[in-house]
Amino acid sequence: MHSSYSSIFLVILIFFFHFNFLSNSLAFFPASNVTLFGDAYFRNNAISLTQELRSCSSSSSSSSSSSSSSGVGRAFYTYPIRFLDSITNTTASFSSRFSFSITPSPSPCSSGDGFAFLITPNAQSFSFSKGYMGLPEPGLTSQASFFAVEFDTSFDPSLGDINGNHIGIDVNTVVSLASIDAVSRRIDLKSGRKITAWIEYRDAMKMIRVWVGFSPIRPPTPFLVAQIDLSKEFKEFMYVGFSGSNGQGSAIHVVDKWRFKTFGFTPSVIPIDTVEEGDCLLCFSEDSNVKRHPAVDLSHKSKTRVSEIALGLGGLAAFVFSIVAILVVIGFILIKKKRVLEGRSREAIASRDQTNRVPTRLSLADIRSATMGFNRNRIVGQGASAVVYKGSLPVGGEVAVKRFERGNAFDCLRNPFSTEFATMVGCLRHKNLVQLQGWCCEGNELVLVYEYLPNGSLDKIIHKKSNTAIVLSWKQRLHIVLGVASALAYLHEECERQIIHRDVKTCNIMLDGEFNAKLGDFGLAEVYEHSSLTREATIPAGTMGYLAPEYVYSGVPTVKTDVYSFGVVVLEVAAGRRPVDDDGTVIVDWAWNLWEKGKLIEAADLRLDEKYDGGDMERMLMVGLACVHPNHAKRPTVKEAAKILRGEAPLPVLPARKPRVSLRPVLPNDTEEILNIGGARSSNDDPPYMTPKSHFSKNET
Repeated sequence: MHSSYSSIFLVILIFFFHFNFLSNSLAFFPASNVTLFGDAYFRNNAISLTQELRSCSSSSSSSSSSSSSSGVGRAFYTYPIRFLDSITNTTASFSSRFSFSITPSPSPCSSGDGFAFLITPNAQSFSFSKGYMGLPEPGLTSQASFFAVEFDTSFDPSLGDINGNHIGIDVNTVVSLASIDAVSRRIDLKSGRKITAWIEYRDAMKMIRVWVGFSPIRPPTPFLVAQIDLSKEFKEFMYVGFSGSNGQGSAIHVVDKWRFKTFGFTPSVIPIDTVEEGDCLLCFSEDSNVKRHPAVDLSHKSKTRVSEIALGLGGLAAFVFSIVAILVVIGFILIKKKRVLEGRSREAIASRDQTNRVPTRLSLADIRSATMGFNRNRIVGQGASAVVYKGSLPVGGEVAVKRFERGNAFDCLRNPFSTEFATMVGCLRHKNLVQLQGWCCEGNELVLVYEYLPNGSLDKIIHKKSNTAIVLSWKQRLHIVLGVASALAYLHEECERQIIHRDVKTCNIMLDGEFNAKLGDFGLAEVYEHSSLTREATIPAGTMGYLAPEYVYSGVPTVKTDVYSFGVVVLEVAAGRRPVDDDGTVIVDWAWNLWEKGKLIEAADLRLDEKYDGGDMERMLMVGLACVHPNHAKRPTVKEAAKILRGEAPLPVLPARKPRVSLRPVLPNDTEEILNIGGARSSNDDPPYMTPKSHFSKNET
């Protein structure tokens, strides 16, 4: 035991010396961590890629200026970074964050070309000819491949530029394969203001995403999204950095607070919007929101290193003094750890099995084989934007294959496939949500693969659309409603970001073999920060009979609009009626009418043959009415509704008669302008609805 303690002491001591002396040799010398080329220079703990020119005229640039300035500057992390694992043949994912500012010179100078975040296998392979942000001129044969995200401030129609203020993604050419107008998103790259950018590549999804904002907090929605397989472009080792140029103009391009890290040589199970794997290779000490790493820190000078060494010697003395006490504690911990290690290992394995169900990218050949070539006899469901087939995979068994209409598939930010995929791939793990197992984006096909649920959708059973003669018992109905409530409570309150489903209805509620409810179809979902106070109006989307009146009027989705749809589902399950009958009767109005007459219990589904407790049935019907209250403020949350259904809270207090609809702004304070942009309450020029308008009074009480 004594020799064991001595070994532990030596290992810790060696690690201490290594950390305090060897690592610090790289920590505080920018020149040893970042290599500059051309016009680039260090400026106030940041990197300036270009220099301001005294004159912008062509003559001047060809004479005096050219002798001292190339107009092009680059900065690369000195050491190459591994992007490919040759043994496992896997490609690293990466994420980077940095702040930048572009300050044009005063008139009559035009702005510079802009700059680009750059990954290339050879940092010295590019020429220093002016223009193109320091990237290879199109049409010329480059000696090195590259990947870049360009922040372009020069308009060149020959390159397919959309304007002189855009962000694009380049692969081996300065002609962007995807770009977006920055002005349309209220970002002026040439404003001189500090802008923060986040760039992330997920190899498992073959997707690059870019966020940009004036705030240091990353926006919830990506600025630019593109499907790219960088594994075909990356070499085993690559250099990471920036390149900028002034071309025929003049501007100062400054980059600071840069951090970069790779991850994911093994399949990542972390939600897509919470990348925090591993230590970053590049960090700035001024960034208080991230961990410091001793690889690169441009905010200190060499004198800081001396202070660190002195501080380290003092720490060493304290360390040696306390090591004896630590060894005693280690002995106790080893004994205790041995007893619980086996139990913890079993728990860890079980946990990994639960979370490692990462959606897998499938080939189109696999999808065709699973569905017998999209055989029409395999169709089990059909909606406005997709057809669902029953399929079978060699690994995974029976699945539900959702094949989307290609349509406007290149509108990457707002089509049902992208919305549903981006929401579900964030590893939404809840027992009452349909689980995404795989996906395919190949050729003209967009496909999502879900777990197969043998009892189909709730509407087919509750409204007898299937060939089976299943009549759900009261216990099963209550269990289903509580399952849907649990799923919505998770989306509204327990996710990292708040998710508004916007299409809660019985045909989007699936039932497994034990009749457990699972909510699916996130094609219309909206995602918000929990702290957001204002929301932009949208074109109301959903299904007639399930839409809250204030949502149809304002177009602003909230948790209470989902609660309204949930209330319609509750009434539908209890009564066995459709939200809108063939004769036009709306279930909400029908239920309120029975309540006003004191005959609410008559709404119960006759197929139950009165095999239920009258008090429990009335409780469910009253919860349904509370959730469809015309005043959104009077509706309970889904969690509160679930407590009432379980008998853990008193019955809701309902008015004697159905209140008239009161249409006021859904959100407080400055939201009024969002809801009333034109300044008028109603007109004949209302924008078209994706679904029929609900019929309700606009009179206020």
